[in-house]
Amino acid sequence: MSEAKSSAISEILRSEFSQIDDSIYQYIEGVLDVGDDFQNSNEVYEAIGEVLHEVAANKGEDEIRKLCQQLLTVLKPDLVDGQQNGVYSSYNGGERKLLNNPVMMSDAASFMKENDGEAPAASIWNKPKGEDMKVDTRKLEKAEAKLQQKQQIKKEKNSNAPSNATASQVLTKKETRMEAKGTNNCKDIRIENFDIAYGDKLLLQGSDLSLAHGRRYGFVGRNGLGKTTLLRMISSGQLRIPSHISILHVEQEVVGDETPAIQSVLECDFKREALLKEEKELGEKMNGPSADPEMSARLSQIYIELQAIDADKAPARAAQILAGLGFSPEGQLKATKTFSGGWRMRLALARALFSKPDLLLLDEPTNMLDMKAIIWLEDYLQNWPSTLLVVSHDRNFLDSVPTDIIFLHSQCLESYRGNYENFVRSRTEKFKNQQREYEAQQQLREHVQEFIDKFRYNAKRASLVQSKIKMLEKLPELKPVEKEVEVILRFPEVEPIAPPAIQLDEMSFGYTEGKTILTRVNLSAGSDSRICIVGENGAGKTTLLKILTGEYNPTSGMRHNSRHLRIGYFSQHHVDQLDLSLCPVELLQTKFPGKPIEEYRRLLGSFGVSGDLALQNIASLSGGQKSRVAFAVLGTARPNFLILDEPTNHLDIETIEALGKALGKYQGGVVLVSHDERLIRMVCKELWVCAGGSVRSIEGGFDEYRKMVQRELQEVNK
Repeated sequence: MSEAKSSAISEILRSEFSQIDDSIYQYIEGVLDVGDDFQNSNEVYEAIGEVLHEVAANKGEDEIRKLCQQLLTVLKPDLVDGQQNGVYSSYNGGERKLLNNPVMMSDAASFMKENDGEAPAASIWNKPKGEDMKVDTRKLEKAEAKLQQKQQIKKEKNSNAPSNATASQVLTKKETRMEAKGTNNCKDIRIENFDIAYGDKLLLQGSDLSLAHGRRYGFVGRNGLGKTTLLRMISSGQLRIPSHISILHVEQEVVGDETPAIQSVLECDFKREALLKEEKELGEKMNGPSADPEMSARLSQIYIELQAIDADKAPARAAQILAGLGFSPEGQLKATKTFSGGWRMRLALARALFSKPDLLLLDEPTNMLDMKAIIWLEDYLQNWPSTLLVVSHDRNFLDSVPTDIIFLHSQCLESYRGNYENFVRSRTEKFKNQQREYEAQQQLREHVQEFIDKFRYNAKRASLVQSKIKMLEKLPELKPVEKEVEVILRFPEVEPIAPPAIQLDEMSFGYTEGKTILTRVNLSAGSDSRICIVGENGAGKTTLLKILTGEYNPTSGMRHNSRHLRIGYFSQHHVDQLDLSLCPVELLQTKFPGKPIEEYRRLLGSFGVSGDLALQNIASLSGGQKSRVAFAVLGTARPNFLILDEPTNHLDIETIEALGKALGKYQGGVVLVSHDERLIRMVCKELWVCAGGSVRSIEGGFDEYRKMVQRELQEVNK
């Protein structure tokens, strides 16, 4: 609120209520400050009228309503009150407006019961006053607490919002009124008719998002369409949801300090922490000379409250969550500052799972996890009690966890019941039905048009021709189904090399003397190999890949490479190492000079980077598009053996499918580290398990590995 408006409101209130209490004045000013959505004086009266009646018992309702009109005029000088809902007469300049039609009192009463929860017809025009005209201090304290919460939300509204992103949203009067009164206790979430733009690019237009309490929603769509932006808009408050619903968006890693990991998780339960702190303080006072019966009573009440929230079970629950996400018993006691960024993200996820918010927002939670932790998380989230909205490109995760799928495409959102497999089936059937309907209508149009053209100048059939013309005009205009462009990746053709391409004999490796990471590894891979390496984070998977590429040399044993071997290595940080100031064509020109522009564009096109995308700055591309550029750089070198470390981290589902097909057709060898079960099943014929300082090939493939992990998790949970 501007200083001029604040001064004018102060003058009105002080002149009308010379003895107004400062706390009441500050409360009224605060309500008016956050009440930007007031549309007429009735809404102002509903917000502060009751307080004004208590301040001035000698003033009637008409006087208070006129005062509310004056305050509204100060807040919104250009707003003129109109007739409201066809029920109440409104005020303009202090004068009553007559309604156009008579009003039935019973209808008005039922309207108020439906919208405001007030039933008796006698109370429609005048609300009865209580005998005690003093201000209810408890009510005032609650109102001030709500006001502070709203002001805090308003203050932080843009603090966490994505840079350059904006949102607009249409709020209904009923929602606004219920929010102002604090009467909305529903846990369902509905965000209606909203737009989201990122700079000049419109991401969503006129969209609706409905989230039913207790359901788990998978959020899918191509990279760069705005899924992450939508999650940030909800968590930052730019898209408004009822203030009583708690939100937690797992996006930033935990700040490292001296706090032990398990204590960091326990601190998320603010109520438990506050009760334990108060219990400790009262316990110390009870042992001192200042003890009194009130302290003893309060201490008993604290014990009851702690028992009600199962405070004694909280450490065990926190430890179980941390163990499931890969934290060892020793690791749970380590200070958070000792963990790497990836482990701090796991810690942030553990805090979110422990605190159980009303709405949990997860963005690619499986990116930071190994296969064992993913399997645990899938099982854990299947029993999630509140609402979950998760962005994921892990096909198996989306088949296991969600009860519903929200599909983002063409600047709008579509909801489907069931998991991802059901979504694919339903969407395919929907496309077929739409195409059949479109083709049937086109045939009808052609048939009718032929009749019109044939008898247009026949006087006897003029009326029939006219009716046919009108029928065509009334037909809804159907458009052909626009299917998303299929993503196709193609690695260049290469000459296969004689086996073995790479062989490890009694190979051991350690970074420092006395600390061995891998011991006595005996494995080999050829040009027809499709090998996936799995294991927990920190087990040595990336180290093994760097030994295979030759970046690290074994500390003992041998590594044999074919002399014709040309390795293409895709690291986890490959995308981050691209020169963001260049466009994809310029990047290839820099790394592989001497080719015509058409050749660079052809190479990029084979990895789905075509058209204007090839000429955009790499900085402006989405994570998945940058990954495709990185694959194009990899493919241009024409390697005959690919070593890939977590290649799916930034890819959408369609691109992961395309990568799986491309690797299946590739003529060289492949060694892959991935946690994407769908890709592993599509590509790999052999599984290497990295655990306990050794690497071994297992029979039975991924199915056997999953059974092995589930047995380990069952042992942990016993």
